[in-house]
Amino acid sequence: MKELAGRLTALDPDAGAAVRVIGYFDRLSESRAGLEALVRGAAVLAGVPARLVDAERRVQVRVEADGTRRDSAVPPEPGWPSAALTPGGAAVLWLERAEAAPSVVDAVILERAAGAVRVVLDRTRGRAPADDPALVETVLDAAAPEAARLHAARALGLDPAGTARALAPLDGRPRIVAGRTDTELPAGRLGVGPAVPVLDLPRSWADARTALRFTAEGTAQDPGPQVVHADELGGVALLAGLVAPGAEPPPDVRVLEAAGAGTPWLLATLHAVVSTASLRAAAAEINVHHSTLQDRLSHAEHLLGWPLRTPQGRLRLQLALAMRHLARS
Repeated sequence: MKELAGRLTALDPDAGAAVRVIGYFDRLSESRAGLEALVRGAAVLAGVPARLVDAERRVQVRVEADGTRRDSAVPPEPGWPSAALTPGGAAVLWLERAEAAPSVVDAVILERAAGAVRVVLDRTRGRAPADDPALVETVLDAAAPEAARLHAARALGLDPAGTARALAPLDGRPRIVAGRTDTELPAGRLGVGPAVPVLDLPRSWADARTALRFTAEGTAQDPGPQVVHADELGGVALLAGLVAPGAEPPPDVRVLEAAGAGTPWLLATLHAVVSTASLRAAAAEINVHHSTLQDRLSHAEHLLGWPLRTPQGRLRLQLALAMRHLARS
């Protein structure tokens, strides 16, 4: 191959360079190189950054021309030379070159690198739909064999060596997302499990379902957050084991329900008090004057039977509101 490349270079530099590119990626494929190595090869050979984006399998790899891995949240430019790995363009390999059309060598780099990357993706990530309900159920099932859960995770496009989190919607089926914090979440009431190793996703799923019980509709009669992250609950999550849905609510919850039934503003006001940094912030949250909030708190203290402007009283109120969510879930 080297001798052929040398002869071709003497006749046509582009043809010689193309042959060297083909030989380079053939060697990488024979050694079963991974995705990053293949993208690095494309970047180094092209002399510009290369980027692999596979939206369905949640894969993003970007390598600078000097071989340094440096991912970027900036979307690719439509005019960059590229090669689609799948029909519809869900998976694309890009060369970050601003020229209008790729050179012959760029075209060969993209063609050979894309072919090698496609083989690796199919071998390691599978070709199943990214949100196949049966696969998601397998990954989240603690009773499923580890090998079955790993196979399902790869088919979903999850990196077995990475992290992911489970989502528990109130209305809808379970979901799994990569462990990033910037992932777009579905609308509506939602419990978000912690980011864990892929094999620990059953635990994330259990925590997500617990977090869902702490959510609320976000209305005046059911104030509170619609989305709750399990890893932000801390020790409050222990309450979920003490308050069973549909069972007799704790005494403080019964008092809250009775007071809220006859006083429409009460629950939203109390939620603002426990979820903001100060009473003035709480007044601004519910759009009332500070003096009006003070009058409401005096009335609420009379209805509930405990003080609300002391640290102990606010803690009791916060726990009562949390247990109210759990009792109603």
